[in-house]
Amino acid sequence: MPEISLSNSKGRDATVMSESVRSPLRVRYLDAETRQAASIRFIRGTFDRDFDALVAQAGSSEKVSDLLIQGDPEIDLESVGMFLRDTSRVYVNSDRQIAHGVTQIEIVRNPDGTEKTRRPKKVSQSNVSADNPLKWTGKLMAKKDVFNKFAMVSKLQIVHINGLTYDFLFDMAKDLEAKGSLLALGAGPKSNLPLILRRGATPYRGFLEGRTRGTEYCLILHLSNIELKAPAPAATPEGQS
Repeated sequence: MPEISLSNSKGRDATVMSESVRSPLRVRYLDAETRQAASIRFIRGTFDRDFDALVAQAGSSEKVSDLLIQGDPEIDLESVGMFLRDTSRVYVNSDRQIAHGVTQIEIVRNPDGTEKTRRPKKVSQSNVSADNPLKWTGKLMAKKDVFNKFAMVSKLQIVHINGLTYDFLFDMAKDLEAKGSLLALGAGPKSNLPLILRRGATPYRGFLEGRTRGTEYCLILHLSNIELKAPAPAATPEGQS
């Protein structure tokens, strides 16, 4: 996970680490021999044997059934069922060839879900590194106000890397816990830009929550890219009040 540079209320900054917050595994799935079951990925089919390829081979969709009766053209016995491990995502064009030049399109939607505009997606650069420390904005928001206004899509736990950063983060968590609020975090000189955790990543609004228990602390960075807005009221039909 990415490094994050944070500033405290005294204006001092430090580079710390972030980790994904995962729920503990409460249920274990075992096979008939009580071995731990695990998810796997395997090849279900290939391009040269899917429905479109069979239609091209048969001449029409109505004749595909004749091919299936005569044999098994949809199955490649050499590859179907093969386990997948180290893979990379690729994009293909309409001719099912690997596309080497791809333009990603970003779709902006209105609060009611309708499409507002389309535009080429910009590859944004990270803005949470040591060169761009996130400032202590001092903008505190009540927890209920944050969770009623924004939909949280992810969260990261901020962790220390040595004894000095432990004290730094512990004091930050204790301060936020005492105030019972979340700290709004933003990037840029005025702390009004969304957080970009890594190159090309989705921009997020950040809200920092702190908790302590004895000598232990927990700093959670809540991330949101969805603001909850009520759609415009529907127009009242004529003749009705």
